[in-house]
Amino acid sequence: MRIQHWQDVASLLLGVWLVLSPFALGFAGAAVWMTVVLGLFVILFAVEGFVMSSYLEEWGEIVLGLVLLVVASTVGYEWRSATLSSMVSGTLVILFGAWELLTDRDFITWWHDRWHHSAS
Repeated sequence: MRIQHWQDVASLLLGVWLVLSPFALGFAGAAVWMTVVLGLFVILFAVEGFVMSSYLEEWGEIVLGLVLLVVASTVGYEWRSATLSSMVSGTLVILFGAWELLTDRDFITWWHDRWHHSAS
């Protein structure tokens, strides 16, 4: 297991926060299960980034970040701290995933070959 991007470590820590936040902040109901499950998925994608570096895991993290934002707005968390935690965490997950994509050589090469390849 090799750390290639600091963003994977940051995402891992953010996933751990998401799993622990319902208990640390004291919220209950649907917010607990949604936050814990999404946190576990963030952890899974971050660990996948350590084990098998691929730009596809960043896309997964970006989708998870979007889900965290949507869930906070649509599920109707009863606890203000749950909504705030989900919104901030979702934004950070998106930022870390996008930042890693923009600095990943494999993705940059793929992007260049796919969109900037001159027609022969």
